[in-house]
Amino acid sequence: MDEVLYEVSDGVARVTINRPERRNAMSYGVMAGLRDAMARSRTDDGVRVVVLTGAGDKAFCAGADLGGIAQNAGAAEAHRGRGLLADLFRDMWGLGKPIVARVRGYALAGGFGLACACDMIVASDDAQFGTPEIDVGLWPYMITVPLLRTLPPKTVLDLMMTGRRVDAHEAHRLGIVQRLTTVAELDATVDALARDLAAKSPLILSWGRGSFYRALEMDPDAALDYLQGMLTVTTLTDDAAEGVAAFAEKRAPRWRGR
Repeated sequence: MDEVLYEVSDGVARVTINRPERRNAMSYGVMAGLRDAMARSRTDDGVRVVVLTGAGDKAFCAGADLGGIAQNAGAAEAHRGRGLLADLFRDMWGLGKPIVARVRGYALAGGFGLACACDMIVASDDAQFGTPEIDVGLWPYMITVPLLRTLPPKTVLDLMMTGRRVDAHEAHRLGIVQRLTTVAELDATVDALARDLAAKSPLILSWGRGSFYRALEMDPDAALDYLQGMLTVTTLTDDAAEGVAAFAEKRAPRWRGR
C-alpha cells in the first residue's frame, strides 16, 4: 500500500498521507513520498494548488513514527533521516504554489509542524493540535520554524513546554486555523478555497507568496526596499495588465502566467 497518495483534478493536487492505522504518522517513506509529491506539483503547470491531508477520520498526522525510526535506523542514519523533514519544509516553502492543509482529528508533534508549514489550514471542529514531545522526554526541535512562522514566540514556547492540546476553536482564535468548519462541511470548505486560489494568476500568486515568506525573515527597512522592487516588477507583467483591463471591462480575467 502506498504511504502517500497523489492525484490531480481541476488544477488541484491532493496529497494524502495514507497510514490511517498509524494515525498517519510520518515514517521515512512518508517523508520521502511527500517530497516526491511536492516535486511533482512544482513541475506540473496544470497544478495551481496543493491540498495536503491524512487518510481516515482520526488524524491529519499524529507526528513521527517513533517506533519505526527506532527499529529501522542507527543513530547516525536516524540523524540524517530527520533531515528529510527539514528538506520537506524547504520544498513546501519553495513550491511557488499555495498549499492548503485539510485537518481532521489529530495534528500533533511533527504533524502540527507539517500543517503549519502549509500556507493555510482548514480544520473541522474535531481537530486537535499540540506538541506533546516534552511528555516523552523529547523536544519539538524540527517544527520550531514553521510554528514561529504561525504563532507569537511565547505562545509557541507555552505549547512546547507544557505539551498541552489545543482544540479547533482555540486554534482558530490563536490564528493556527484560517478556516474552521464542521466535519460535514470540511471537504466543501477545502474545495471552495482551492477553487478560489486556483482562479488567481499563478504568476502573481507565486511571487506574492514568495515575497511574504521572504519579508518575514528580513529587516523591516530592507523588506520595504525589496517589496517596492517586487511591486514595480509585478506591474510590468501581462497578468497585471490583464487584471486591470478585466476590472475595467467588468469581466473575468484570462491569466497567461506571464
